[in-house]
Amino acid sequence: MTGELPSAAEWFEDVVETGVAAERLGFDAYAVGERHAGPFLSSSPTVVLGALPVRISRIRLLTGVTVVAILDPVRVAEDYATLDQISRRRIELVVGKGAEAGHFGLFGLDEDRQRDLQAEKYELLRRLWSEEKVTWKWEFRPPLKEVTTVPRPYDGLPRIWHGSATSRNSPELAASRSRSTGSG
Repeated sequence: MTGELPSAAEWFEDVVETGVAAERLGFDAYAVGERHAGPFLSSSPTVVLGALPVRISRIRLLTGVTVVAILDPVRVAEDYATLDQISRRRIELVVGKGAEAGHFGLFGLDEDRQRDLQAEKYELLRRLWSEEKVTWKWEFRPPLKEVTTVPRPYDGLPRIWHGSATSRNSPELAASRSRSTGSG
């Protein structure tokens, strides 16, 4: 309203305080989004979400969205399992390709391959969380041989939602995963 933007530190403080207020007001969940190529301060939702479990104890913590197509699934598995441990099973991921122009190029990825990137990296993430000694060789990341990510999620596979505002890719990926495994 004033036309002045808060500093990054003030903005992050406001995001954390909003999460605290959401729990106090009885909300069930609070989400922090991920953006990379625009004028946003949300490139590290794991760090921002990590500030919340020391201030709140009940509310579920979500991502809105985790842009799995541009990230390394090993790092996603480790970071969010760490948050799942700290929060004692309150982390839920909302995965999607992201709606921001430019983030694929920022990470050196071909935007025309976003569907393939998302499908492969999502599949690897699920395997890393649900299996031990994962061996992996596919197109978009170096091979893995008998890898078990640490820490493991707090108590089984965290809930993963598929978010989409501009594409049918995420819902189609969720539906194909559900048909092939009987799970969401």
